[in-house]
Amino acid sequence: MENGIPEKNVSVNASMTIAFQTFGCKVNQYDTQAMRELFLAAGYTEVPFDSFADVYLINTCTVTGTGDKKSLNAIRRAQKQNPDGSIIVAGCLSQREPEKIAGMSGVRLVLGTQHRNEVVKLLQEAVAEEKTILAVSSKIDRTFENTPIHTNEGHTRAVLKIQEGCNRFCTYCIIPTVRGPIRSRPADQIREEAAILAENGFKEIVLTGIHLTSYGLDLGKGITLLDAIQALNTVKGIERIRLGSLEPVIITEDFVEALEHLPKVCRQFHLALQSGSNPILERMHRRYTKESFLDACSLLRNHFPDCAITTDVMCGFPGETEALFEETKETCIRAGFTRMHVFPYSEREGTPAATMEGCVPVSVRQARALELISLGDRLKTEAGMRMLHKKEKVLVETVQKDGLMGYTDTYFRCIIDEGLPLNRDYAGQIVDVVITGLSGDTLKARGIQESVTDEA
Repeated sequence: MENGIPEKNVSVNASMTIAFQTFGCKVNQYDTQAMRELFLAAGYTEVPFDSFADVYLINTCTVTGTGDKKSLNAIRRAQKQNPDGSIIVAGCLSQREPEKIAGMSGVRLVLGTQHRNEVVKLLQEAVAEEKTILAVSSKIDRTFENTPIHTNEGHTRAVLKIQEGCNRFCTYCIIPTVRGPIRSRPADQIREEAAILAENGFKEIVLTGIHLTSYGLDLGKGITLLDAIQALNTVKGIERIRLGSLEPVIITEDFVEALEHLPKVCRQFHLALQSGSNPILERMHRRYTKESFLDACSLLRNHFPDCAITTDVMCGFPGETEALFEETKETCIRAGFTRMHVFPYSEREGTPAATMEGCVPVSVRQARALELISLGDRLKTEAGMRMLHKKEKVLVETVQKDGLMGYTDTYFRCIIDEGLPLNRDYAGQIVDVVITGLSGDTLKARGIQESVTDEA
């Protein structure tokens, strides 16, 4: 092993090509990267998904009907690109509808939300025996499946998966059914993987999981998400720890005070609102109120005055009247979000919400989504204007014609168009800047040349 990357075994599949397509969340991105590394270590060569390949791996999403549609279309596209190729379909849609997936042309391996470490062996078995293998367990294991990664293809920040599964069972969500119960990754594995990622040049780690707030509940001994963050904070070379989606119930005085003493934690907190109306939150089976959500926002800002609070908001949930929707808009304004991921409610067969009374017409859901998107754009602009003339740190991702492009720790896109040369050596480095302007949703900045950080 060199630089934490497994050595390739090119004796078997050196001439085989493989293409990857990922839909859905950061957990899926992580899982695809883990399987990518297994195939590359086995001697496969990666090619773009829209080209001819011997093998296509599609990691699916089933959160919404749109996720299903995109995943199924990708399977059909892969079959057309190489009718004689082998298709692997993994992820949540495979777990939910394995027989349907297995019946599609070209599919050799159906992999649910487990057995990812066996993906190469299972594919080779399916091809050798000219059959389709269903590696989908109806009963999901209660231990965390350790599928370590050593890099994060095409990114300057690395996603680190520390948790799987969810026990919440929100009434609109199918994910607990397809991902299973919570499973947490031990702290020693988190430190080990982060150290390898740091050795390979990554300065920012994004902690992710299906329900990150539940981290540690299955480990006992009072272990919580804070233990995982503190473990990661000790890793040399990691300069930023970005937290994935959290529920407001975790934002307590003790939790936030502890974060305040961990300087590597990014000042961006993603709190999933879903609805800003208490009657709708209750119907969703969310375990907080709009008041407790706003209290969590205030607590974060008391300890991190310039922090960014981002969110997910759903509109058109069954029973959402115009008055309740207006209440959600007002809650968003009071929360002062810097970024809002907005989506209209989509029925999922098998969830309680799918049979609830008070169905909102699709056209109304879409219209409300547009209103919330417009509100989100306004709030984002207001947040960007508040950053003018402030000193920030930017992790440079790419070198473009108009400057160095990267992100602040508050997750604002930033173009450094003065003060620093267009030098590719800055990619992957963290630099100090002064914010000079705002163009759309992108900050403009002047770089301070002497601030480039040392290599980890």
